[in-house]
Amino acid sequence: MINLSIIIVNYRTPQMVIDCLQTIYAQTDAGLFEVIVVDNASGDGSEEKVCAVFPSVRWIQMWYNSGFARANNEGIRRSAGEIVLLINSDTLVENRAIEGCYREFAASAYPACGVQLINPDRTPQISGAWFVRGGLNNLLPLPYLGALVKGLGKASGAKVPNVPEAQSLVEVDWINGAFLMVKKDAIARAGLMDEDFFLYAEEIEWCSRLRKLGKMALYGQFRVVHIQGASANERYNSSGKGYYNLYDLKGMQIMLSNFVRVRKQFGAGWFLFQLLIYVAEIPVIGIGILVSRLFPSKKGARPTARQFRGYCRNVLYLVGNSGTIIRTKPHFYKVL
Repeated sequence: MINLSIIIVNYRTPQMVIDCLQTIYAQTDAGLFEVIVVDNASGDGSEEKVCAVFPSVRWIQMWYNSGFARANNEGIRRSAGEIVLLINSDTLVENRAIEGCYREFAASAYPACGVQLINPDRTPQISGAWFVRGGLNNLLPLPYLGALVKGLGKASGAKVPNVPEAQSLVEVDWINGAFLMVKKDAIARAGLMDEDFFLYAEEIEWCSRLRKLGKMALYGQFRVVHIQGASANERYNSSGKGYYNLYDLKGMQIMLSNFVRVRKQFGAGWFLFQLLIYVAEIPVIGIGILVSRLFPSKKGARPTARQFRGYCRNVLYLVGNSGTIIRTKPHFYKVL
């Protein structure tokens, strides 16, 4: 009997999938799970390469690059387990983390859970967090006004919104989508992932609906290596980790998805307020570049002129799509 369905979305990263699967099969009881790989029309022989090494994998072929939410939803629909695990291809499982997490989770009342993600150098990644009023942490990536928001938060004694590192069980509001385990009965009540999203922020929006069923568990005693951003950077010729890239095409996708999430979760007012702040950052960055040229300093990394142009382009694209986002009609927000 299949208890756990492990779902991996692939887009032109067959070797990462193979590396990930090698650790899954080596570190998990074979009778516990099935593996489903959903391929987003890679067109690079991924199926042949992966299935040659792991013939038991169930391969689902999407006929277009459907992104993270739609591909995972298809995997969930076709899964046999009562619990599903969404796991990135750029992860490596160790110390039987999946099995341990599953057994703790299955015996609990939590609707969803995760583990402590770590970098290859063993330093921790943000694996779970709490929601912030209005989604204001969406402002933190801004190079100047974001620093101001962070400073005001510290001065007012605001709670840090994320868990720097979990050592044991911590209850949170949302879980990093690189490793997200969810019960099927919770999905039946909260719904599948929102298919308006192409990539980024979709797991946060999903968790906002799952959160209505109860808090989520971050099992810090179980750890999984996550080569953060590796798969997306390789696919889209980008760099950087997390949501702090605002300057290239990947940055445009990150910004767009984050704003769609803010609108869906917190409403049009918060969306418009944050959009205004992002627009206001344009002259602030421009002044910052001018000052740095007049008074060169090695203190802190500041946006370059090229990044400034990229930021302006991305914000203008966001403004151009604001009407569609506010109306919340079904729309596939894909730019990559």
